Amino acid sequence: MLSKIKLLCAGVTFAFVTLCTQVQAGSFELTKVAEGVYVHHGQHLDIDDGYQGDICNIGVVIGSEAIAVIDTGGSKHTGEQLLQAIKAISPLPIRYVINTHVHPDHTYGNAAFQHDGTHFVGHDKLANTMLLRKEQYEKLNARLLGEAGKASATVPPDTAVHDQLTLDLGDRTLQLQAQRVAHTHTDLTVLDTKTNTLFTGDLLFAQRTPVLEGDIKGLIAALEHINQSPYALIVPGHGLESKDQPTIIGNELRYLNLLLADVRSSIKKGISMEQTMDTAAASEHEKWRLFDIANRRNVNVIYPQLEWE
Repeated sequence: MLSKIKLLCAGVTFAFVTLCTQVQAGSFELTKVAEGVYVHHGQHLDIDDGYQGDICNIGVVIGSEAIAVIDTGGSKHTGEQLLQAIKAISPLPIRYVINTHVHPDHTYGNAAFQHDGTHFVGHDKLANTMLLRKEQYEKLNARLLGEAGKASATVPPDTAVHDQLTLDLGDRTLQLQAQRVAHTHTDLTVLDTKTNTLFTGDLLFAQRTPVLEGDIKGLIAALEHINQSPYALIVPGHGLESKDQPTIIGNELRYLNLLLADVRSSIKKGISMEQTMDTAAASEHEKWRLFDIANRRNVNVIYPQLEWE
């Protein structure tokens, strides 16, 4: 059944059409967004405020022979819930677990998928970065999630994407593209060629404020490059998927370009980073969730970088 839904995204109301089939295992839902493509929508919570290991979007793509999972959530418990939801859809084996980048809310469900025949796939810099951050992230998970965090383990990829990689699920291929430094230095996009559905990971946010630890200019360039090709559906790392490509990408580009201009202006005028946190991109405040938290973090990341321009 098709349903037309109105939603508010970055202050602009637009309509999109999505398949509304839902599969639920306990309280864990997978929504069918295209033929053989499912998405679990993470909650809009900050990692420092209410985090429960389930805040990112998760993708499931089903071929005639096997299944690919795109990100696994922030804990083994979330991964186990995901696994049960997948089993309710299909008995096929999970051939690939793909991580779109290093952040723990996307990767610490991996431990639930350590089965014979399942390969873990990521950017060629992901494995080393996960190991370098292993102690930090595992301590963070234990602090935030208690026993569920302690049970979660770092599971790095065994298959690296240096530039591009095609994965075969049987009558369906996924095209993986490693990105340059953008949201992080480990970003990866996944295209389901059968439905022309693009999973962007955290290169793209909808409804909630974009965040970055990488390079704002690189992120802008990555989004502009993505926007050069038309997609039937875009699934962001956080927020609702959309068929309105100009709007979902345009919203984030508007915010990022304003943030970049405002921080550059502050540096030129000698305004401190702390003061800039209160003023940069202020006109975007009502257009995004979690703006006060995320925008300040973004200024903290990019201000020192831009000082060296």
